[in-house]
Amino acid sequence: MTVTSEKTPDERTPRRFLPVAISENGSDGPSLFSVTLSRLYPTDGGWRSTGSFGLNDLPHLAMVAQQAHQAVDDLPRLP
Repeated sequence: MTVTSEKTPDERTPRRFLPVAISENGSDGPSLFSVTLSRLYPTDGGWRSTGSFGLNDLPHLAMVAQQAHQAVDDLPRLP
């Protein structure tokens, strides 16, 4: 799983392109992570991002959220 949403999809990208951004919240205590999910969609001027998901996006969103959960769980943490 990629933990950045910096890449722009190319022509081979499926319609439901759901990038995930995982970031560590800085603190002196235990490591805490936040996950941002979004959906990219094509426009005449390129690609746009939204936090809104349609009914057909939900199964894919669930899969991506599960993968993000696993990726965060695998990250090293400070005690």
